[in-house]
Amino acid sequence: MAGDAMKPQVAAEVEAASQEQSSQEQALQDFAGKWRARWPEWSVAEVFVPRAQRGVAVAWAALQQELTDAAWGGSDALPGEAKLGWWMEELQGWRMNRRRHPLGLALQRQAAPWGDLALALPALRDSRERPGDRNEAFDSLIPVATAIGAIDMALFEPVPGQLAEAAVPAIQSSLLESRLVLQGDASVPLSVVARAMARPGEGAAVEWSRELLAQWPARFGATVPRRLWTALAHTRLQRGDAARPLSPWTALLAAWRGARN
Repeated sequence: MAGDAMKPQVAAEVEAASQEQSSQEQALQDFAGKWRARWPEWSVAEVFVPRAQRGVAVAWAALQQELTDAAWGGSDALPGEAKLGWWMEELQGWRMNRRRHPLGLALQRQAAPWGDLALALPALRDSRERPGDRNEAFDSLIPVATAIGAIDMALFEPVPGQLAEAAVPAIQSSLLESRLVLQGDASVPLSVVARAMARPGEGAAVEWSRELLAQWPARFGATVPRRLWTALAHTRLQRGDAARPLSPWTALLAAWRGARN
């Protein structure tokens, strides 16, 4: 009799847990959708990623977008700083099987160095200040690019002969492309601004885009997803607008070249 009396309570708890899981899964898809909305080319490019890895790839890309949006988005730095502080705690919690963010559904149980990424986030936070020159722009991102590269290698099968360290320059370049999209002229190093002022007509952002392209590394990454993301960002810059999605055919060609890189 006591067992029968417990059945409705157990059923209610199971139903509540199921609803919570469904809510979390929907939130995960919402965050993934935010990233896909900014990079619609991925619907073409992802054919080069093994099907079993595609969900993790999108979740990982969405997490990186959350971090860069917090670091460089908006006119007020304080909300982004608070968000990065929250993410530091969240990523440290993932190492101890604790998660709060929906992206953790796809990522938290992956054996990746999330704690190292958490430790690198202060460098990302501090990078919001306009850099003095190109070297400062790139060097400020070394800690976070190194942590991202290590996670790439943990999540995805590395390309034969490629090391995580070799992917750092490509990640730095892609991060600076993202910063250009978010901040526009405010992301341009002071030395580049001064050079652009001496050549009226083009603008600092155009000058910085040209310099980023000139410095873009020959190797696009150590895993296939990273090579694809880098190739898409590089091609957008080549087309003259870092924020403008590529046409499907251009995206397919860029992704094919990136996968082969």
